[in-house]
Amino acid sequence: MTLTDHLEDLRWTLIRCGFAVIICAIPCGIFWGRIFDLAAAYPLRLSDPAPQIIYTTPAEAIMLSIKIALTGGVLFASPFIFQQMWRFISPGLYKKEKMVILPAAVASTFCFLAGIAFSYSLLPMMLKFLTGFGAGRLDPLFRADEYLGFIIRICLAFGAAFQLPVVAFVLSKMGVIDHRFLLRYIRHSVVGIFILAAILTPPDVLSQVLLAAPLLVLYAASILICYFSRRKT
Repeated sequence: MTLTDHLEDLRWTLIRCGFAVIICAIPCGIFWGRIFDLAAAYPLRLSDPAPQIIYTTPAEAIMLSIKIALTGGVLFASPFIFQQMWRFISPGLYKKEKMVILPAAVASTFCFLAGIAFSYSLLPMMLKFLTGFGAGRLDPLFRADEYLGFIIRICLAFGAAFQLPVVAFVLSKMGVIDHRFLLRYIRHSVVGIFILAAILTPPDVLSQVLLAAPLLVLYAASILICYFSRRKT
């Protein structure tokens, strides 16, 4: 394929992914209120004092519904998006490497959703700490848009971070990296993980540590994955 063909294929890949997100976003937009109640209630169940969720501008509720619709669209369309991503990459791979694409797409979806579920389970503890820090001196009033944005950033950061084993598996099968490479640069990787956690999470130490800790575990798991999936010579 020529460069023009690759660019055209990329354009149609992005268009297909965009349509998938829009289609999945429509029902999320219709039921945005119920989704917000579900997303907002569980993370605050341990918080004491219980924060009050407010909005401060007339159009904030409308923008909130759009954000919920688009986020839900991305979430529900993620299996199709990952399949399209790997399909776009596959023409540049050898036959044996193409056999990795389907399991990689499935694993990417599973790891992405697992990362979101894991982060969502940690949110009550995180918000309990954050709201309790100023208890007795400050009243917690959360703007709805900022609160939802906080939850989305945390969940997407964990979803992206949980892709590390999948990336390691694919690169190992392609012969780009191996377990020795990951072991050689383990100290650099630890520093990089904490920097990445600081970038992906909101600016509080607890969020950064809660993301960095599973990333370190995933890095160790990636070393094992590379060892057992290494290319036979």
